[in-house]
Amino acid sequence: MDFSVLLSVYRKEKPQYLRQSLDSILHQTVPPTEIVMVEDGPLTPELYAVLDEYKKDPRWKAVPLPQNVGLGKALNAGLQACSFELVARMDTDDIARPERFEKQLAAFEADPDLALCGTQVCEFRDKPEAGVSRKRVPLEDEDIRRYARRRNPFNHPTVMYKKSEVLRAGSYQHAMWFEDYYLWARMLAQGSKARNLPEELLWFRAGDDMFGRRGGWKYVKSAVAVKYKLWRLGVSGFGDFVVSAGGQAVVGLMPNGLRRRFYEKFLRKDGEADGE
Repeated sequence: MDFSVLLSVYRKEKPQYLRQSLDSILHQTVPPTEIVMVEDGPLTPELYAVLDEYKKDPRWKAVPLPQNVGLGKALNAGLQACSFELVARMDTDDIARPERFEKQLAAFEADPDLALCGTQVCEFRDKPEAGVSRKRVPLEDEDIRRYARRRNPFNHPTVMYKKSEVLRAGSYQHAMWFEDYYLWARMLAQGSKARNLPEELLWFRAGDDMFGRRGGWKYVKSAVAVKYKLWRLGVSGFGDFVVSAGGQAVVGLMPNGLRRRFYEKFLRKDGEADGE
């Protein structure tokens, strides 16, 4: 099956992480037919140097944007450039396991109705083999819909989806830090069938700033706004909205150090992490 890989890079990415990510794509047991790289605004000379190494590949398609527009809008531009119905997402600082695409393609081949397929992830800081936690998300469509009432049921960098179903749902829309969650909710609301594979098929880079990004008034306001939209969509109930928005507000307004300890104590038990 032909498929595209969709990535977006911006100037703050680290060149060595970008290279690791791209190498993991090129060394898949089933390689992609097309690699669509969105350049979200001007990049550093070091990042351009890395991209130049890979642009010689005939599967490469660059989508340069004149200014930084943020992940959601950048992915929309890249999605329009994708030539194939199946599109695999990937972030430019994560590492895909060699069998990731093979296993996801097998899921789509086995179920023609499947529209969205993610996987589990292993979070790491320095070396993938020294993973610090596992982020688990539900597997089957019914469980995904139940989970989505209060938490994001997918690990965004792991998903493979049908382009037509994403476009039918309105593609990525503005919801700062939550563009993916809001998209999955609209896809579920329109009846798109979803699944997560049980295997950990991506190493997710969990830097020290990860917990800092999940706090502050802007983050909380955005989180509550998205939870409200989910309720209005019918994806969640009013009780789900109150509980999840309230919990997100409490955790989001904690000092960074306390929030980190909260995540590590309550959301990462025995090396496993619940999705948000």
